[in-house]
Amino acid sequence: MGHRGLDLSGKVAVVVGATSGIGRELALGLAQAGADVVATARRAAQVDEVAAEIEGLGRKTLRVSCDVTDAASLGAARQAIEAQLGPVGILVNCAGRTKRGPSLEMDMADWQAILDTNLTGTFLACRAFAPGMLERGWGRIVNIASLASFVGLLEVAAYGASKSGVAGLTRALAVEWGPKGVNVNAIAPGVFRTDLNQALLDGTARGQELKARTPVKRFGDASELQGACVFLSSDSASFVNGEVLTVDGGFLASGVNC
Repeated sequence: MGHRGLDLSGKVAVVVGATSGIGRELALGLAQAGADVVATARRAAQVDEVAAEIEGLGRKTLRVSCDVTDAASLGAARQAIEAQLGPVGILVNCAGRTKRGPSLEMDMADWQAILDTNLTGTFLACRAFAPGMLERGWGRIVNIASLASFVGLLEVAAYGASKSGVAGLTRALAVEWGPKGVNVNAIAPGVFRTDLNQALLDGTARGQELKARTPVKRFGDASELQGACVFLSSDSASFVNGEVLTVDGGFLASGVNC
């Protein structure tokens, strides 16, 4: 490890679902730490935007779209990336979706779509990129779990089930692949303000409760997840495997806050 512990220079990282608030920030954080980063997602225009930001940091990238629910799409992305940038050593799985509503009224198509993206999609991406890492004897996989991996949140049963599954999948793959040098961990973000949830957080009783239950008394900024991702992607995390690292301002630690 030596002095290069958190330096990702010479590494190729892929961030799946990298055009959202959190995914984009993690892609940029890895680039700032020295990695060449491919930020991939379904929409080509947004992939192009994040790729331009990565290039602005002086790193190499590739404009590749893929669908996390489609194994063939992920395989094609991996082939294109490795042909042009070299072996992928770091995979970050950020693709996610949710929909709120009473469980008894939930459309089963919505249930399936959430499980397909959040849980099965994470598994498919791991299966697409892990073989090369296992062959080379070094890899870092960082999944995105959630507070809902640990506690129940009102009227998001499919999301909670999927994110609990991501935590379990992370542990299972860590046990299976850790002996071969591929460490599998996850980050569980607390409540972070993004374009998608800003109205919810700022204008509702749910948002007020989430802030009240966060001991630092504010929501997170997505850039505050970068350090955890860089660490878990680095040589410094060589003995960290199967961990779900919570970055939540103390939410899960809190009992009575006032």
